[in-house]
Amino acid sequence: MNRTHLHGVLLAALACFLVGGSFTANSLLGDYPYAGGQALRYGLACLLLLPLLGRRGTAPLRALTAPQWARLALLAAVGMLGFNLAILAAERTAEPAVPGVFVGCAPVVVAVIVPALGGRRPRPVVVYGALLVAAGALAVQGWGRTDGMGIAWSVAALCGEVGFAVLAVPVLAPLGPTLLSAAVCGIAALEGAALGLLTDRAGWLRIPDAVEAAALGWQAAVVTVVGFVCWYAGIQRIGAERATLFSGLIPVFAAVTAPLAGTGGYGFAQLGGSLLVGAGVALGSGMLRGSGRPADTLTRVPERTNSRPRATR
Repeated sequence: MNRTHLHGVLLAALACFLVGGSFTANSLLGDYPYAGGQALRYGLACLLLLPLLGRRGTAPLRALTAPQWARLALLAAVGMLGFNLAILAAERTAEPAVPGVFVGCAPVVVAVIVPALGGRRPRPVVVYGALLVAAGALAVQGWGRTDGMGIAWSVAALCGEVGFAVLAVPVLAPLGPTLLSAAVCGIAALEGAALGLLTDRAGWLRIPDAVEAAALGWQAAVVTVVGFVCWYAGIQRIGAERATLFSGLIPVFAAVTAPLAGTGGYGFAQLGGSLLVGAGVALGSGMLRGSGRPADTLTRVPERTNSRPRATR
């Protein structure tokens, strides 16, 4: 494994660790307006990312075509706002493990879709690793009560998880991880504000109390700013297929940290599932053997769920 590949592995793992450990902050925002909270979170994240752009600033944005801007808007709507909304909607009629199991299948879907879009066959080792990751995520989370709507919204959450990686690939090269993260956060903030005005009218936004402000600040500064940049930097180095394998670590990290927050336990099923996820990630990402640059990684390297506790992006 060369240094670039190792860095990609570590960045993807860190991004998923941050998302998996974010359920405590999410649990503190249950009474805060959904769309308003999303708009605040992503708007603050965008402002925090802008100083990190350096001299390049936002100049590459002017070179984007209309289809590329549409892709960014779709990425924000589907992979960020839509994903979080689908998780919340699914949990109205389903236990949290159900959407988590569907989202755990994202590595399998990405392992097939990304090569197909590139006109090549899926890598068997990545597909096998993705299947192990999906099985491990199921073992960690288990299954739960649900109905047809719960399954439908869980499928929508799976689409959002896949879109968060796949939609970003064509615009990652011209923008880089930091500018891409800033751009989609800015767009998501606008989309969240529009959604709030449409659904909640005057009540779409209110001043958060001290606890809610701390939770929103953590999500913006750590989970979004650090997590998104690390996620897209990881994709840039090892490719979307291999990076998405690490999303299987999200329920593992959530399960490991659940006892610390008093929101769940960690037993033999979670241990066995964690080992399966680890084996799948190691196999599919090339950690078990020397690995050069994957064929689907991007050529320029500048400068990202769900267990019983909810972890949102």
